[in-house]
Amino acid sequence: MTDFKVFHEYGEELERRIRLQTFPLAVKFLKQEADIPQGAERPVRDFGYQILLCQGYALSRKEGKTIAMFKEDMWCFEPVVGYGWAEAPQYFLDGHNRFPQDVKDLEAGKNFVTDFPRLEADRYQGVVSAPLTTANFDPDLILIYCDSVQLSLLLLGREYQDGHDLTCHLSSHAACVYSVVPVIQHGECQVAIPCRGDRYGALAGSDEIIFSVPIQKIEDLLEGLRHVEKYGSKLPRNPQMRIEPERSESYIKIYEIMGLGDQ
Repeated sequence: MTDFKVFHEYGEELERRIRLQTFPLAVKFLKQEADIPQGAERPVRDFGYQILLCQGYALSRKEGKTIAMFKEDMWCFEPVVGYGWAEAPQYFLDGHNRFPQDVKDLEAGKNFVTDFPRLEADRYQGVVSAPLTTANFDPDLILIYCDSVQLSLLLLGREYQDGHDLTCHLSSHAACVYSVVPVIQHGECQVAIPCRGDRYGALAGSDEIIFSVPIQKIEDLLEGLRHVEKYGSKLPRNPQMRIEPERSESYIKIYEIMGLGDQ
């Protein structure tokens, strides 16, 4: 049996190091309703109505609820298509999801469809979310809603292992898809922008960005955060505008090699 305590400890460390305003989310895909963890709430069954998936995530990250959602719980079709719970209708494939309200013609709408991340159909049937500090299931990934300062620190922690930049697939649409599906497909971290549904329907803040971590990389991320803290990259921090601020030894060395200090 899985010891969920280790996930709770991951969540507590993330909250402490990143100074998050909402809970980091544990997210797990479900193959059948029998996989729903104990104590999870279902929107239609328990609330009496459908909700947006981002609202389900918001209930988890802001109120600490464990929320399981399947196709019948969804008020929005985009995650149903993106998560592979149903085949995309031809009307969607023809570009009407974006035209005429967002793009100039159906050809541009089709380009959105081409870029739209999708899991293969019938791989999963549902998804469950809960605060990482209380989750009673093995998550596939962790969703972190953060501001740009917190994101910068998270990226520093991520880069510690190999130094590579993070390449992201960004969109104005379907944050619940763009923050999750590429992580499942490629096993890599992802940055996503809260979409209109997330902002207007689930009340994501104007300062919030989403950072996603596949569960297999959470220990690497935390190791990186612990390391960079030793060199002053941590929160909270008191920013100051200084003339000729302090620099690291390697920074000074490269600066001098380039002759930038010569007068």
